[in-house]
Amino acid sequence: MKLKTLMLAASFATIAFSASAAWPERPVTLVVPWAAGGGTDAVARILAAGLEKELGKPVNVVNRTGGGGVVGHTEIVNAKPDGYTIGLATAEVTTYYWSNTAPFTYEKLTPIALVNFDSAAFNVAANGPWTNLRAALDDIRKQPAGHYKLSGMAAGAAYHLAFAGLLQLEGINPKSVTVVPSQGAAPGFQELASGGVQIVPSSLPEGKPMFDAGRVKALAVMSKDKISAFPAVPTVKEAIGKEYEGGTWRGLAAPAGIPADVAARLVEVTEKVANSEAYKSFLAERGFGYAYEKGSAFGEFLAKQHKQNGEIMGALGLRLRQ
Repeated sequence: MKLKTLMLAASFATIAFSASAAWPERPVTLVVPWAAGGGTDAVARILAAGLEKELGKPVNVVNRTGGGGVVGHTEIVNAKPDGYTIGLATAEVTTYYWSNTAPFTYEKLTPIALVNFDSAAFNVAANGPWTNLRAALDDIRKQPAGHYKLSGMAAGAAYHLAFAGLLQLEGINPKSVTVVPSQGAAPGFQELASGGVQIVPSSLPEGKPMFDAGRVKALAVMSKDKISAFPAVPTVKEAIGKEYEGGTWRGLAAPAGIPADVAARLVEVTEKVANSEAYKSFLAERGFGYAYEKGSAFGEFLAKQHKQNGEIMGALGLRLRQ
């Protein structure tokens, strides 16, 4: 009886291994927590096309919107951990826990690869008083809290946290500048141009129409390296002598607990797609920032983002959990 039991267990183990090793045997679903037509959706679709080619099976993009990305990220976290449902996680996943909008952290995900990082720019009105980042920061430091306002996002969103982190770097209270919430950068830039706010932290591509119209200028971009499509915009280090990176990002992830060999296969094929000329050209043509970290390195990035965002949200009074 004991021998029979051992043989049966071995048989089940072989079946389980074979099922995992044969992955994928059917289409894969790629969940996008944001609406069709947006930047995250665009990145997801170019990734899906590449993954489909590498895997030899359809990779179907499904948009699951709502709750500031909570609905889609929750679906990724709660999916069956078999590799057939993956997702394109965004920076917000490292803020939900602190704001008490979702019960999970990045630890409920299997990190596959960071595939994009869009650095925030410090955008101001073209006819405003600030000619450089140092002048702007020194002025903000001298004024009472609430004197200056920013817009282009909701309080606690990725670009707000990037801006707040820059203020902290300078020893300025991150609550010094008040957020006027808006549904994205476009209405924020309208507020900036009309004088309703003085700052819009956003990606450089989002500001391009207003730059071209001569109504907005970027004092600096919060990236380690200059953005090739915007060579006239200095980095924070070039502007004030201190290195600082901040912005939003996108990364491929799966539910925690997927088979190790499936995760390894996903890492392998994603690396091929993310390092392909087609993918890099897609990002460059649209002004998206290229970034790549795979597997455990992406996991370390998530841990750092989680900790950093928790600290900044605490300083902003937006942290509801310890």
